[in-house]
Amino acid sequence: MTEHPFVRLALLESFEVSFAEEVLRISVPAQRLLAQLAVVQRGRPVERTTLAERLWPETPPPRAAASLRSVLWRLPRPRGRTLVTCTTTTVRLSEDVRVDLWDAEERARRLCGSDLPTPDALADLTPLTRDLLPGWHEDWIQVEQETFRQTRLHALERSAWGLRAQGHFSDALCAGLGAVRGEPLRESAHRSVIEVHLAEGNHAEALRQYHGYRRLLADELGLPPSPAIRRLMAPLLGRPVDLPTRGNHHPQSPLTATTIRSGDA
Repeated sequence: MTEHPFVRLALLESFEVSFAEEVLRISVPAQRLLAQLAVVQRGRPVERTTLAERLWPETPPPRAAASLRSVLWRLPRPRGRTLVTCTTTTVRLSEDVRVDLWDAEERARRLCGSDLPTPDALADLTPLTRDLLPGWHEDWIQVEQETFRQTRLHALERSAWGLRAQGHFSDALCAGLGAVRGEPLRESAHRSVIEVHLAEGNHAEALRQYHGYRRLLADELGLPPSPAIRRLMAPLLGRPVDLPTRGNHHPQSPLTATTIRSGDA
């Protein structure tokens, strides 16, 4: 007997439910319900009254409960598969449903939790370049959106490091640039890109990335780059970095003895 495929719930970049490569039609209230069960509850059951209050916070409880019953009744059941499991008091996401957000978070945990990411963990980083339901602005999801954004950016930076260490410079560059696109003002993301260029010996590309970030930081926040990224770029900039403070008697490194060129600050 052939096993039926799982129902797929996509929450990254946009909302979509599919089964056997067929996209299911889901009403807007049902989308909010499924997102709550996947993002907030993580598959755990939730009391019906609690869920109804979350979905219809400005509606009287009896009417909110009735709206919840209506949404649950109208959910599609592809080939007899259910999207949610209900009891008289609770609702939860069905075990037949696979959620792309959960898969991406597991991938990120594997990347960030190992000394050197394995090739399997580094394969197909596309889910880590996507935000969680970016067009949704409800209060309940904003914290979840930021949490996942930080998780995926850390994972992309870790991937760039792991791929660079293994000599896969093209893929490392893609991972680093993915982190930059996710947050253009994130210095650690720019450092990951610069480190790949330096490892390849592409000094002009490293300088271009650095100066682009320096200008963006100045324009947006009125700040200079940190000493950490300046140390990384010092051999190419020909400038002192972290000059000894008064009372610091440590000898200067060769880099701090170089001359500042105008316009590098």
